[in-house]
Amino acid sequence: MSLESIDHTPPPFFRQGISAFSKVTLFGLFAVLLMVSDERFKITNPLRSTIATVMSPLQWLILQPSHAIGYLGGYFVSLQEARSLAAQNDKKLSLDSLKLQKIEQLQIENAHLRRLLNLRPQLSVSAKTVQVLYETPDPFSQRIVIDKGMTEGVVVGSPVIDESGVLGQVTRVYPLVSEVTLLTDRDQSIPVMNVRTGQRNIAFGNPGHASGALELRFVPPGADVEVGDMLSTSGIDGVYPAGLHVAKISRIDRRTDAAFARIHATPLSNKEGRHLLVLQQSKELDPPPVEIAPKPVRSKKIGGAKDQLPALDTSDVGAQGVRP
Repeated sequence: MSLESIDHTPPPFFRQGISAFSKVTLFGLFAVLLMVSDERFKITNPLRSTIATVMSPLQWLILQPSHAIGYLGGYFVSLQEARSLAAQNDKKLSLDSLKLQKIEQLQIENAHLRRLLNLRPQLSVSAKTVQVLYETPDPFSQRIVIDKGMTEGVVVGSPVIDESGVLGQVTRVYPLVSEVTLLTDRDQSIPVMNVRTGQRNIAFGNPGHASGALELRFVPPGADVEVGDMLSTSGIDGVYPAGLHVAKISRIDRRTDAAFARIHATPLSNKEGRHLLVLQQSKELDPPPVEIAPKPVRSKKIGGAKDQLPALDTSDVGAQGVRP
């Protein structure tokens, strides 16, 4: 066969198909559309819930070897270390018992004073014990997964604490598990109060500073804030109960060329702990009072004169009538 008889024309479009660049562009636009739709309309929430429910047994099975290794490691702890730990726990238990007695007395006095001042009673809070399963692998957020969900009564927005202070807040609830966003996440904020001065501020998550910290924003440079000040929940948001420990001031940067000081705080909670408490308020706040508009004043003409006098409203007059 001669070379002149070979067809050098490119194959038609329907044989060649769509080019690789067109495929990348098409699938890229489709991915952006899915992300925007999920962010605005939450179209993947049912799928997330189903996958989380189906994967829970598999996750439990995968975690069993690590739990078994941890159990064996704890079993072979020496007797001397166990005795030392028991002595430390007994000492701590005695100190906690003394503190608890003082706290009970202070609570009684506080309730008595609030009744004398006719103030609103404080909200009662119930707690559920939960266990941390694992930490989410998302590098752009700081979240953990706990072993209780919708079936156990966990609701979105519930505060999560440990023995040292506030750890975070429940942000997603599935039937069997829930996601907790830590305070150090960049999308989290919590109203706090300086225990020493009583000044209220808002603490924002700052994961890029010192492996996760909190930052007090919009604080004037001359504010009375010192390193080591304790921050606790103020309770003005109606989510976190007042008086819970949050963080300690670790760094203050006051600059004369800036309108606000940069204040960093170290959280007191331990995100490496395994056992936590989920708080739920058992009583809701009363709705705000409804303003009652005043009754309009009716006018009545006397003898066709231009002067008008307000007419008497006899709806509240007793049986004796009105004396002239």
